[in-house]
Amino acid sequence: MRLDPATTAVVAVDMQNAFCHPEGSLYAPGSEDAIEPIVGLIGRAREADAQVIYTRDVHPPEQFEESYYYDEFDQWGEHVLEGSWDAELVAELAVREEDHVVEKHTYDAFYQTELEGWLSARGFRDLVICGTLANVCVLHTGGSAGLRDFRPIMVEDCIGHVEPDHREYALEHAEWLFGEVVESDDVAFDDG
Repeated sequence: MRLDPATTAVVAVDMQNAFCHPEGSLYAPGSEDAIEPIVGLIGRAREADAQVIYTRDVHPPEQFEESYYYDEFDQWGEHVLEGSWDAELVAELAVREEDHVVEKHTYDAFYQTELEGWLSARGFRDLVICGTLANVCVLHTGGSAGLRDFRPIMVEDCIGHVEPDHREYALEHAEWLFGEVVESDDVAFDDG
């Protein structure tokens, strides 16, 4: 799969201490395992001058106090609280000034964020999606991208999970309904 770096963004979803570090509040070894292949994918994207985007799941402590139904703290317990170590991106990703970081407050990186407008204003169409968790934020962000007429390309070996069958389910669903699934070795960026 060859991609034009001028219209492609690599979107690394929620690669944060909470999910990827053994001391994180919602640590999943499958998320930690995804760090190295994501670093490699991002390195290749940088060499081609493709845009790198990171999402950060961040919750103000009072976010769900007035919720009628949607309450992630009921589902997961308190996690990635605003300003916490849990909410920080893992150090291995080494975020650069030219990268774009999106703070989100739900599973979907497009919901009530600037991401759609930011991508559209800059002409990005192809989104190479990696990160964690496969069947939660990665799946919802990828599906939301497809509904907004972006091309979601899910990178199988760069997607973290709690259980391997969660990733399998998410990728099968994505491929069937809204996107494409590839291995990182199959992603190549044109010279321009």
